Amino acid sequence: MAAATDVELGPLPKRVTGSCQCGKIAYRVEFPPDHDFKQNNGTCQCTQCRKSTSSLFFLYFKVPYAHLTWTSPSTASLKNYYCTPGMARGFCSECGTFLYWRYENGPHISLAIGTVDPLYLFGEGAENTNGEVPKEGFGRALANCCGAHEWIKNEIKGVTDGMELLQRGERIPES
Repeated sequence: MAAATDVELGPLPKRVTGSCQCGKIAYRVEFPPDHDFKQNNGTCQCTQCRKSTSSLFFLYFKVPYAHLTWTSPSTASLKNYYCTPGMARGFCSECGTFLYWRYENGPHISLAIGTVDPLYLFGEGAENTNGEVPKEGFGRALANCCGAHEWIKNEIKGVTDGMELLQRGERIPES
């Protein structure tokens, strides 16, 4: 098992774009120059995140909310659901895509890795004329799992408790 400091991130993005599945909600993130890609990446295994994402854990990258711009012509389809007061789970009301989790008045937003556009996530073999996106994309930098792993008390024995990816970084029983 590799320690968080041993994980090679590859190239780091200056920006990424993403959207919901139907494209009604789109965003751009301009990363601050000092953004720590290891500390601002993690997972959550709480029941609410499992149900929101329909998966075993929510894989996110956290950015300062001030560095996120909604780029869709309208955000009318962007809705928040509150399992817990003051904690917003954002989704598209058209296609149902889960986009983020955030403390409503907090300085950060935890964006779902799966909403990042393929060009930025894995390169998609696309040619980028300005050279900003490497052929392999920025997937390792965005989905490195070196930050926090929240609600590990909900690990599924024999499944998520032994996943190497979920052993990196700080393991937090509850959040």
